[in-house]
Amino acid sequence: MATTRTAHTVWEGELVKGSGTVSFDSSGIGSQPVSWPSRAEQANGKTSPEELIAAAHSSCFSMALSHGLTGAGTPPTRLDTKADVTFQPGEGITGIHLTVRGEVPGLDEAAFQEAAEGAKKNCPVSQALTGTTITLTAELV
Repeated sequence: MATTRTAHTVWEGELVKGSGTVSFDSSGIGSQPVSWPSRAEQANGKTSPEELIAAAHSSCFSMALSHGLTGAGTPPTRLDTKADVTFQPGEGITGIHLTVRGEVPGLDEAAFQEAAEGAKKNCPVSQALTGTTITLTAELV
């Protein structure tokens, strides 16, 4: 069964001096302020499209890696995933770096690296972002 999730943004004013609010409609978790300075300079308590992509990518990757490891008979105890999305004004998103640290009993480093690469390639968010260079650092702890 397909699912659709919805968010919306209300923006007021020009790009540089304006601001907006992004609302998470499907989950109802609330709304967050967005602005050009929070995107291109310092966050200052506001979010950005890149932070939202980082949240989506880190959670999707973690789910894909957990699923792959479990399917291989080595379910993880814990996966700690960070996604760094780099934005360059005038160029756009120039790259995403995933960093995962995993606790996976009975798995060696090589098998963890292979599973992490598979999750990077196959998670739906990675597939949606194929126009962006995605790199990965994975380690067992």
